[in-house]
Amino acid sequence: MGEGMEDHLLASVRSTVFKESETLEGTCTKIEGYDFNCGVNYSQLLKSMVSTGFQASNLGDAIEVVNQMLEWRLADECPMEDCTEEEKDPAYRESVRCKVFLGFTSNLISSGVRDTVRYLVEHHMVDVVVTTAGGIEEDLIKCLAPTYKGDFYLPGAHLRSKGLNRIGNLLVPNDNYCKFEDWIIPIFDKMLEEQTAENVLWTPSRVIARLGKEINDESSYLYWAYKNNISVFCPGLTDGSLGDMLYFHSFKNPGLIVDIVQDIRAMNGEAVHASPRKTGMIILGGGMPKHHICNANMMRNGADYAVFINTAQEFDGSDSGAHPDEAVSWGKIRGSAKTVKVHCDATIAFPLLVAETFALRGKKRVETKA
Repeated sequence: MGEGMEDHLLASVRSTVFKESETLEGTCTKIEGYDFNCGVNYSQLLKSMVSTGFQASNLGDAIEVVNQMLEWRLADECPMEDCTEEEKDPAYRESVRCKVFLGFTSNLISSGVRDTVRYLVEHHMVDVVVTTAGGIEEDLIKCLAPTYKGDFYLPGAHLRSKGLNRIGNLLVPNDNYCKFEDWIIPIFDKMLEEQTAENVLWTPSRVIARLGKEINDESSYLYWAYKNNISVFCPGLTDGSLGDMLYFHSFKNPGLIVDIVQDIRAMNGEAVHASPRKTGMIILGGGMPKHHICNANMMRNGADYAVFINTAQEFDGSDSGAHPDEAVSWGKIRGSAKTVKVHCDATIAFPLLVAETFALRGKKRVETKA
């Protein structure tokens, strides 16, 4: 091969390998992390997540989406031609905020994330809560006895012989559930009396509100949900220790009825009647809480903001692992919505997200009042 031909071949190879690229300057975020030469500044560290890459950037994006969710006011939108006189009033429009749906699985209430959830509900920073049966009972049980840190690798047979139940690396003594039974059965007795004597119609959310009232403990997010009149929905109320207690009660004092149909009307109504407000979803984990919130928002042609935090993957077709765009195909999230999924353990990601969104705004409100 002649020298000229080799040069031509080399030039061809170089042009293939080093294909001329489009400029990204001004259109994409430059990747750079936090500079610890600036000292330890946690707020700036969290702000740097957006430009760090991988799931750190997804967390940074989630922080931005939640802040947009919290900043939105009806005043940001042009009045519709058919809106009411009240909806034309500038002061009213400035007061109308995004309706926030918060969903989480029970393991997060077993963990210390319970305290983060309690903070949000205590200060009425969310409007609707959806969880599993464990997300109800674990909150109540923790008011009666603590959960402890264990290890992921403790042998099940050994724990069983000691009367200890493992949730990941958490340990819950059986005695906790005995205390729960002693506390809740008399309440079920009273509820049955009210059903019989006063024709009270019990729904899962109404049962949950009653339990929040009865626990009367400020460490409980259900107590604050009751105090602040925030609906907590749980269509799978019997799938856990609560179901065990209802089972035992049905033999001792049968007749208590819990109507799930009225709750699906109430839950869907939370979304349908949200207008003219926008709606936002923050969902930790997957399963029933994720789908229940998404499905309710389908009734209004989709949510306007959505943040998912979970470690589930979508290759098996599960709703738990589904990305927000799949929900767009169902009309559960609007095509124009601001969305992000953070592939991360919510016990890590959620407190950090709350620190740079809800808590930061709560701190500023306190400072303004002072």
